[in-house]
Amino acid sequence: MLDNCGQMNFLGITSMPCSRISMLGVSAIAGLFWALLLAGADGQVTDPTEVRALQAIKLNLIDPNGILSGWSRGDPCVSNWRGVLCFDRQVANGYHHVRELHLLNLNLSGSLSAEVGRLAYLRIFDVMWNAIGGSIPKEIGNMTKLEMLLLSGNQFTGSLPEEIGYLENLERIQIDQNQISGQLPKSFSNLKAAKHLHLNNNSLSGQIPPELSRVPSLVHLLLDNNNLSGQVDNNNFSGTSIPGTYKNLSHVLKMSFRNCSLQGPIPDLSNMVNLLYIDFSFNGLSGFMPQSNVSGNITTIDLSHNDLSGTIPMNLSGLPYLQRLSLANNLYNGFVPSIIWPNTTMTGNEALTIDLQNNRFLDVSSRLILPSNVTMRLKGNPMCANVTLTKFCGTEDEDAGNIVHSTNSIFCPPQACPAPFEFAPASPVPCLCAVPLNVGYRLKSPGFQDFRPYIHQFVVHLTSILQLELYQLCINSTAWEEGPRLRMYLKIFPVSDNISLALFSKSEVLRIQTMFTSWEIPDADIFGPSELLNFTIPELYDDVISPSASGLSKAAIGGIVSGAIAAAAILCACMLWLILRFRKRKHHAVSKGHNCEFPIVGDFGDNTKIKVHHCFLVVVYKASPDSMPLCKYTFSC
Repeated sequence: MLDNCGQMNFLGITSMPCSRISMLGVSAIAGLFWALLLAGADGQVTDPTEVRALQAIKLNLIDPNGILSGWSRGDPCVSNWRGVLCFDRQVANGYHHVRELHLLNLNLSGSLSAEVGRLAYLRIFDVMWNAIGGSIPKEIGNMTKLEMLLLSGNQFTGSLPEEIGYLENLERIQIDQNQISGQLPKSFSNLKAAKHLHLNNNSLSGQIPPELSRVPSLVHLLLDNNNLSGQVDNNNFSGTSIPGTYKNLSHVLKMSFRNCSLQGPIPDLSNMVNLLYIDFSFNGLSGFMPQSNVSGNITTIDLSHNDLSGTIPMNLSGLPYLQRLSLANNLYNGFVPSIIWPNTTMTGNEALTIDLQNNRFLDVSSRLILPSNVTMRLKGNPMCANVTLTKFCGTEDEDAGNIVHSTNSIFCPPQACPAPFEFAPASPVPCLCAVPLNVGYRLKSPGFQDFRPYIHQFVVHLTSILQLELYQLCINSTAWEEGPRLRMYLKIFPVSDNISLALFSKSEVLRIQTMFTSWEIPDADIFGPSELLNFTIPELYDDVISPSASGLSKAAIGGIVSGAIAAAAILCACMLWLILRFRKRKHHAVSKGHNCEFPIVGDFGDNTKIKVHHCFLVVVYKASPDSMPLCKYTFSC
């Protein structure tokens, strides 16, 4: 019979003297109860196939810092295995499944086990910025629900598995900065959901499959710095022209075919209405520039170091966001039209550079009066014989405004903040001392060459997504890298609450970190695709669980534990009934009031006490040592 608190009294069992109940038997039952309780609270919750896969992954990796040492204990979805996130629900087979695996920048090496393919429910697989080598397992093709494959910055070798091309849910593939060789699989044209294909800085060779133009959602294709025969920058071409089919990639935001030994004419790009950035520099392109319109959002047109000729077309006028137009080192002639710079004065950090050096221009079409922030370079043209144009024909350094360092206009006394606190430069509270989160971040293919006009827009973009105030984000520094790519270091400060020392709460640290590591920050057209390089948590926040939380909610874990308690109680009751039945002997009735109390026979931690009292087995379970009992199981003997 079961009462309101879960008490069970087994009726119909003949009473017997307490001396007949051996201490050994009671202790065995107590041990069984506790074992079952542990099995439910921290036992087999995750699909066993996926547990074995994770263990195989760990076995193949070299982990000098012991980051994954916790993978040897408990259950992945309950015991907070580092980097393992699980679905907060069960599926038909009754198990929980691994949703994401985050092993970013953990100093891991070794190789990647083929057992990774058994993580059949995985959505995100991230091992970026480690030193993992060997080949990429073809078994990744079994991960049919995979949405992000993130292998950048490792030492993977061999060829790209064809099987990856058949993952229909894959949206982002980042295998850049490895040592991948061989050809680009034609199967990649089947990636219907793919928006980002980043394979730059490898040793890929062969022809870029023209079938890639059929990928309907492709936004960023980065293949530079390989040995491909195709259409991306810094590859090793041999007399290849730009296929006309590429003009149909209406979603493409940036075309960078720098230094690819391209020949032939520039194709018509008028259908590429979203194009922000064109770089066909350092090739052998010839003929005239197309007269068709280019995207009104264009920021950069670089056609320098080719064999282009003719005059500057009219379609280069009326481009309000243009930052750089470079036609240097070509065969252009005639007059320089004044229509190629805006008629309105630029404001703030907006700037336009027009580089027409080393062509055959004879003069300008009208008096050369430039608006503020417009730079013209004409050196190496016949028109420089005109003394009125001398100032435009000298040697002029490139604008060095591609590096940003944060400054604090408010003077704060030195060493006023105790370590690890530091001044929050934009805080509304003057000289606020706070402990920021440090983030390494990179824009992989920005649609501009000068970041300064877009700094405020970037801060608004990122803080709005992260649900922060503008003053909480500080761009500590930026630097352009080969690509071009923009690396930056960010500091994210806690909210200012008119206090002298500001800290994040643990939940806020975890929330912000999860947004970065789970790729919840969407791309913006002008900034292009981005990637997380590192997320450094100061020691003061060290006890915050990094993307290592199981992903199971407290309610889910509570349900598991509660179910285990109920199951354990029932099993214990059955065991007790069997023991008593088989040991039943003739006996005398216990006289009323006879005291046969035993001392405590089971003390299994702060939460569970077991004792025999007046011929009853009593099991008490509490949620915490100081709380009221959740359930008290009483078995009559």
